[in-house]
Amino acid sequence: MPSFNPLTLGVLKIRVQLYTEEWQTSWKNGDTGRKIYNIMPSVSLRPTNWIREDVIFFSQHGPFPAYLKRFHLSDSDYCSCGGIGTALHYATECIYTVSWHMRKPAPNFDQEWLKRVADNLVSRHKIRGIIKFISENRSFPAFLAFNLTAS
Repeated sequence: MPSFNPLTLGVLKIRVQLYTEEWQTSWKNGDTGRKIYNIMPSVSLRPTNWIREDVIFFSQHGPFPAYLKRFHLSDSDYCSCGGIGTALHYATECIYTVSWHMRKPAPNFDQEWLKRVADNLVSRHKIRGIIKFISENRSFPAFLAFNLTAS
């Protein structure tokens, strides 16, 4: 019969700390998730307040023409307004999302801008509005539509 050896709270805390350090090293040296890493470079056992729309925007993996073209899911990386359809385009310059616009970052400050937007709840509400608008207006082929209404 197997024996059960309960661990003390101190041992558990040390293990959690070691696993968290290992996770941090893996996150820091990883090849994937760099867009999110640039916004959140530290791992944490505490959950973020992000919802699905936030993840879609900040990872830039979603219904954006530039992303879809990158994976050959669209023939064009242009938004229907004529601009390159990136997440930043929708948040700062697209004529169809003007209700949710934010000030465009200065050249070479995109990452700092994304960090500030991620930390600002009002900005995140705008981001959520943009993603929901794109989804609801079916700006993309039906087979690529992201069902975000369940969030």
